[in-house]
Amino acid sequence: MTAADVVLRRLADAGWSWPGAAIGVLLLAGLSLVVAGLPHARRPGLHERLEPYLRDAPRPSRLLSSHKPAKGPFGLGELFAPYIARLGGVVERVLGGAPSVARRQQRAGLPVDIDRFRAEQVLWGAAGGVVGLVGSGLVAVSKRHVSVPILVLLTFIGIGLGVIVRDTMLSSAAKRREQRMLAEFPTIAELLALAVSAGEGATGALERVCRLSRGELSDELRRCLADARAGANLPTALQGLADRTGLMSLSRFVDGIVVAVERGTPLAEVLRAQAQDVREDGRRTLMEEGGRKEILMMVPVVFLILPVTVLFALYPGLSFLRFRL
Repeated sequence: MTAADVVLRRLADAGWSWPGAAIGVLLLAGLSLVVAGLPHARRPGLHERLEPYLRDAPRPSRLLSSHKPAKGPFGLGELFAPYIARLGGVVERVLGGAPSVARRQQRAGLPVDIDRFRAEQVLWGAAGGVVGLVGSGLVAVSKRHVSVPILVLLTFIGIGLGVIVRDTMLSSAAKRREQRMLAEFPTIAELLALAVSAGEGATGALERVCRLSRGELSDELRRCLADARAGANLPTALQGLADRTGLMSLSRFVDGIVVAVERGTPLAEVLRAQAQDVREDGRRTLMEEGGRKEILMMVPVVFLILPVTVLFALYPGLSFLRFRL
């Protein structure tokens, strides 16, 4: 008898019927689609009602438009996109924190798109709910007893964990990117100081360093140069870099360049001093992390190695005493 036969037999013993379950799921899905397609659910919003009157050009022919691939397999993404967007709005109303999400997306180097992030949270929550449902089903099969409250509770816990995990992943991505930028900062600052010492101006030094380097900080500097070429002055573009990252070292770096550009003060020594400060800060952080790891290393020594050593030291004496008694 295979494992599938065993599972089917246990489900049958628990009172589950696969045809009945399948019919119930299909019936529930059909009723959900009927309710979602009622007139009150598909009522056009303000944007759809005003769009025909505000359009200033006729719609081009569909033959001239590029064909967009279907979202998801068999176009299911386009089918469920409105419902996912609505659920994302519900998540936004429940959790809030749209400015925090936008800030972390900027820190992670992602385009600011709160609706897309909420939709991703909905998908992660759905995946967590499926995992919770499957886990509760396995527990019910093993115990041959179906508890509906536990089933619902585990499903909602899985949904909540999925939403929280996606939010945590965004924070982790932002933190990892900032750590890479800090690791690249001393080298970038040294290259800028070398270029300025050779006679380059601030803009020329930034362009040369951006051509020679690759990384997260170099990409941000290229974005600043692109903003400067688009019409913004260099101090304003660099201030955008400080606002997007939120690192104190980069804020001091931007302030030094802005002061040097506006007042004509020497820039090379300032950049070298900032690079040295970042190296010292990284060394201090490494020492602090090493101290924390040293404390964690004491846990297996105290709770595993030391008891075994004491046991080996005391066991011969205890065995001898028991033999004499």
